Amino acid sequence: MSELTHRFTEGDPELPVLLLLHGTGGGPDDLLGLAERLSPGSATLAPAGPVSENGMARWFRRLAEGVFDTEDVIARAHQLADFVLAARQRYGLGERRVVAVGFSNGANIASAVLLLRPDALREAVLFAGMSPLPEPPLLDLAGSRVFLANGQRDPMAPLSSVDHLVDVLTERGAEVAALRHPGGHQITVDGLEAARDWL
Repeated sequence: MSELTHRFTEGDPELPVLLLLHGTGGGPDDLLGLAERLSPGSATLAPAGPVSENGMARWFRRLAEGVFDTEDVIARAHQLADFVLAARQRYGLGERRVVAVGFSNGANIASAVLLLRPDALREAVLFAGMSPLPEPPLLDLAGSRVFLANGQRDPMAPLSSVDHLVDVLTERGAEVAALRHPGGHQITVDGLEAARDWL
């Protein structure tokens, strides 16, 4: 399974499978409550970030706060994409919708997979994420759907980077819905309700 520790919980096959991607220092259980509020009864696939930063699990290395190791982002995005494809086989998911739900670093790796591997992932709910790659390839993302919720006072995910991500996704044909809230680096009630409606 592409060497990712994970937890899978089966759910209603008529509902999307939620790929839960935690933030820095989190784990597979972090977003289970969020998943239940977003899509009650959905199956969940919750891997653990494979990179350790001072003992905190992450999805890829960074060189400093907000400065990502681009080569590692690309490598880890492919690792996660391969994991998702392998999970489809292992758990008999067939052609069921798989929707990534990511917070912070988890949202960033989900974005990278969307941009690099549309064969593995075409839908995502991104909370407090930002652009993960300076120059992603020009892949056709028609049919991809992305929901973003970001705080206007988020010091960790500046709106300039969020705007860049929206532009990059839109230019490649993805359908993007973006919500701005007045808060910071967090998941808000309004953002959660809007994501649920979008889903």
